[in-house]
Amino acid sequence: MRDERIGKIADNLISYSLDVQAGEHIMIRVVDEGEPLAAELVKRLYAKGAYPHLRFVRPKLEREWLLGLTKEHVAQVMAWETDLWKGMHGYVGIHGETNDSELKGVPEEKQRLFAEAFQDIAHYIDNQIKGIRINFPTAALAQKANMSTDAFEDFYFDVCSFDYRKMAQASQPLHELMDKTDRVRILGPGTDISFSIKGIGTQLAVGKRNMPDGEVYTSPVRSSAHGTISYNTPSHYKGTTFDNVTFTVREGKIVEATANHAQKLNEILDTDAGARYFGEFAIAFHPHILHPMGDTLFDEKIAGSFHLTPGRAYDSADNGNRSTIHWDLISIQRPDYGGGEIWFDDVLIRKDGKFVHEALLGLNPEQLMR
Repeated sequence: MRDERIGKIADNLISYSLDVQAGEHIMIRVVDEGEPLAAELVKRLYAKGAYPHLRFVRPKLEREWLLGLTKEHVAQVMAWETDLWKGMHGYVGIHGETNDSELKGVPEEKQRLFAEAFQDIAHYIDNQIKGIRINFPTAALAQKANMSTDAFEDFYFDVCSFDYRKMAQASQPLHELMDKTDRVRILGPGTDISFSIKGIGTQLAVGKRNMPDGEVYTSPVRSSAHGTISYNTPSHYKGTTFDNVTFTVREGKIVEATANHAQKLNEILDTDAGARYFGEFAIAFHPHILHPMGDTLFDEKIAGSFHLTPGRAYDSADNGNRSTIHWDLISIQRPDYGGGEIWFDDVLIRKDGKFVHEALLGLNPEQLMR
């Protein structure tokens, strides 16, 4: 990526996403690659009178660390981590993984040991401080997208430099409509599921927590979901790529789960009591993101998609579900992916990936890109 384009993205993160103020402490966490963006962020934080902090993570080393982890060890680490994070006002997570299967084969009990110990800190980061996660355009990510590195960098720049202020304005009617909605019904190939979102609260996701972004989210009333849902987008989670995931749901709980790795899927859903309940429902609409590339940060923003997420709910749209997992599984409803419908209180709001409700037409790609 050319330096001037990195600078533009850094400006966007500092001035819009985090709205950094003088005197704030901001943690920059880089996974594998991403130092050029981190360097631009450090310069701009100092210029704002803020204090940058740096942490570099190497998953290949993290794997060895996890393999030997014990309860006593992780307890001491979390005591230090808690003090560290309580001193931060904001966070930038730069994901430049060169191999996102690096943790594959780490025993589930070791991953669970760390996840459970880190759960309170993760909840604090997600809900109590400003934060933004962004990918870095690595060759590995370009390969996922089936693009050349140069072509992927151009795509990445278009996506991350989008006018998110305009997107925020355009998504306000969907936010207001979801806030007034009780019953949601989703139909599509292998999918007929209903649930309530009444009283949960709705949030805009337009570049303040993730980059790229482009969704409005809430969560189902915990025990309300009933039916069947099939996800048509592969999902890479804990070192395994899952495809053709299908859930049967009764009284909010996933009672049957199938996929290409059914045993591993059910092990994840048995992580804790909240993992078989949903913690998020989101409708996505980024006009530049049209096809899955096996990276959740991009895939969950695909125009014409939605995600219904097993696991932990956010404080900002809280149905009370708690879990160490939060797994954004995605279904695309455009005609080239089989189509589908979303209904709010018996009114059709989106068909085959395009909004048909009069108040929501501004969220269709041709309007957002004007």
